[in-house]
Amino acid sequence: MKIYTITLNPAYDVHAYAEHFAPFHENLANITSREAGGKGVNLSRALKNGGTENTAIVVLGKDNCAEFKEELETAGLNTLFLEKSGRIRENLTIHCADAPETRISFSGFPADDSLLQEVVQLLTVDEETVITFTGRVASGMSMEKVKAFLKKLQAQGAKIVLDSKSFSLEDIFEVAPWLIKPNQEEISEYLNCPINTISEAVEKARVFAQHGVVNVMVSLGEQGAMLLQGNDCYIATPPAINAISTIGAGDSSLAGFIAAAQRGEDAALCLKNAVTYGTAACLTEGSLPPTAADIAAIHPQVEVKRF
Repeated sequence: MKIYTITLNPAYDVHAYAEHFAPFHENLANITSREAGGKGVNLSRALKNGGTENTAIVVLGKDNCAEFKEELETAGLNTLFLEKSGRIRENLTIHCADAPETRISFSGFPADDSLLQEVVQLLTVDEETVITFTGRVASGMSMEKVKAFLKKLQAQGAKIVLDSKSFSLEDIFEVAPWLIKPNQEEISEYLNCPINTISEAVEKARVFAQHGVVNVMVSLGEQGAMLLQGNDCYIATPPAINAISTIGAGDSSLAGFIAAAQRGEDAALCLKNAVTYGTAACLTEGSLPPTAADIAAIHPQVEVKRF
């Protein structure tokens, strides 16, 4: 199985710590880390750390891409880069002692629909290909063109993994990807109704399955995650941990699922691996991927049962 991750809208993930954070006031903070990121990049790192080879296709802004390239190459990722005029954006996450974290995302370099054709030329697609399309669609790109791009890849046999807030519910139905992973908040927003329990998540996941989505995985925080694949539904419960950061945990969950699927494992084990990777990612700082040691330690502790 060939695995490609696509990152059209990468970012430098900047993490800062402020003892106290007060909106509408000047705040003093110290930068604690600055990492090359983006959902596709996070996925590729997690796959690599778990021992699954993949290729990261990353579009970069020429003005500040040298550090980004160097970091991914140092991490040992197999990368294909496309460069465009402009700067790579920054995502700022402010952590503080007395309030939840605050995230601020900036705009990056401009893009247009011609970028999709450039990406196609980098891909070799067949029925054993998984392609992840994650993160927000860059401004200046047409959603109709993006959907046509994904459906063309599907027609060539590719399994599409979709995790992007740029897609509406109707867009997801139209594309009918192989795998989606909304969290509790996102599936509630998609379907315009509160979802607080696993039973509610299972019921609403069936809406996506009825529109052709092959694997519907819903993450429910400390309750774990559920997977609906055809008529089969499974629930996975993680062990209790002292989380350091939840940023990137969802990307790592997708990586875990894909890694297990690449090994030919069944739906229950794919879910178990997804929850393993997502939980392990919470033990690293910022958006850093899970370590191989944490993956190995957590995997036996994840419980899976049929719903």
